Amino acid sequence: SMPSEMLLKIFSYLDAVSLLCAGCVSKRFYDLANDNGIWLKLYSSCFPPKRMIWKINPAETETVSLGCAALQDRRPGYWKKEYIFRQIAAVKTRVMQLVKPVDPQTGLPYKNREAIRASGLSWIIVLKDKNGKEHVMEQANLSFKDTSVTIFWYSAHWPCLNILSTLELCGVTPLLPDQNRGANTNGPRRRSLIAKYGLSNLTNTSVAIGADKLVQIFCLNPGLLLGLWKGKNEIAFVTASLHYHQLLERSTLGSATLQYVLSPHEPVLDDVDPEYGLHDYHLHLDMHSGTHTCMCGTFKSLFCRKGSDIQNGYLRLTVVSVKDNAKHLPIIGTVGLSWRTDALNGNVKDCYLMDVTVLDETRKPFWCFSAPVSMELSSKTSGLYDYMGHIYTTEYADSEGKVSVDLVWLEETKEYYVVNLVLYISTKKVNSWYGTNY
Repeated sequence: SMPSEMLLKIFSYLDAVSLLCAGCVSKRFYDLANDNGIWLKLYSSCFPPKRMIWKINPAETETVSLGCAALQDRRPGYWKKEYIFRQIAAVKTRVMQLVKPVDPQTGLPYKNREAIRASGLSWIIVLKDKNGKEHVMEQANLSFKDTSVTIFWYSAHWPCLNILSTLELCGVTPLLPDQNRGANTNGPRRRSLIAKYGLSNLTNTSVAIGADKLVQIFCLNPGLLLGLWKGKNEIAFVTASLHYHQLLERSTLGSATLQYVLSPHEPVLDDVDPEYGLHDYHLHLDMHSGTHTCMCGTFKSLFCRKGSDIQNGYLRLTVVSVKDNAKHLPIIGTVGLSWRTDALNGNVKDCYLMDVTVLDETRKPFWCFSAPVSMELSSKTSGLYDYMGHIYTTEYADSEGKVSVDLVWLEETKEYYVVNLVLYISTKKVNSWYGTNY
C-alpha cells in the first residue's frame, strides 16, 4: 500500500547489491528497483567522468541527474545494466593484469592467488538428493600451493549420504565483486560448473584410498576427496584439489549446468627436427598433504628416445632413476592427507596430493593435474646399498598419461626417499599436440 514515490525514495538509499536483492521481492519491486534515476546516481558515483567542466554540489547531484539528458529516452533498467557491465569489466581488467606475468618454473601465472581474490572467486559444492533437492555447501577454508589450490568443506549438518545422487563442484563469483567482498553469500552470484560426480552406492562402487581411526577417504576423479565417518556412512568432510592451469576460466566462464569448454590446442608442425615432440620437457612436481608441502621440485630437459622409450602407446620420460643416487630426493615431514571438521581434525597416513605440471619445449603447460594418490607397500625390498628399507609405490593414471613413483622408507632417519620417478605420456596426446605420428 506504500506509494511508489516513497518506495523510490527508500530505494535511493540502498547500495547496488541491496537494490538487486530488493528487485527479487515482487514484480512491483523489480520495476521500481530498475529506476534509471537511482542507477545513474550509483553509476556516476562509482564511475565519474574523466573531465569535469564545472563542479556540482553533492546536495544538487540528485536534482541535476534526474533532469539530465542521460535519463531521457532510456528504457527502464538501462543504467542498471551499464553499472553491472562496467563493474564486471573493471574486475576483468584487474584480473587480466594479474595473470599476465608467468612463472618460468611452472609456466603458470605466478599471481594466481591475487587474481582469485581480486575476482571474488570462491567454490561451492551442490549436493543433490534423489528428489532433486539441492544442498549448497560454502567453502570453509583454502590452502594455496605453487600450482594448485586445495578447498575444504566441513560442517556439522551434512545431508544423509544414502539419499544423495550427485555432487557438483562449482566456481562462484559475485555479480558485483567490489560491492560483495568478504564472506557475504547473500548477494547475486554467477555459478560455473567445474565437475559432476555420482554418489549413488559410493561405498560399493568405489574403493577407499586411505583411512584412520575415525574416517575413510574415497577418491572421485578428478581431484575430489570424500571423507566418511567409519561405521556411520555419513559425510565428515569434502576436499577438492584444483590445478591452476585455466582454473579461472573453468571457474568463471561456464554456466550452472554446463562446463566451460577449453579452446583446442593448434599444433605447430616442424619438419626439421626428426625427434620433434620427444625432448625438452620440463616437470614441476609438488607433493603435499593439502596444508603441508612434502616435496617441491622442478626437473628440466626431460626426453625420450625414438625407439626404446616409446612402448605400448606411451612415451617414457625418466625423471629420477634408481641408478642415479645424486638425484634421489628426500620427503620432508609426515606423508599424509590432512582433514578437519568443525570439532575434529586428523591426518590419513600414506596418502597425499600430487600436483604435476609438464611444460612442452616452448614452456607452455602440456599436461597438468592435481590429484589425491596413495602409497602401497611393495613386495620388493630395496637392494640399494644406501637405502636398505621397504619400498612403497605410487601410481597415477588418466587419459593423458601415467606417473610412477618409488619411495624407500629409511627406518634410521624416519624419512622417505624418492628413488624412482617416471612419466608416461600418451602418444595420442603427443601426436595431437605436435601434429606428429608416433
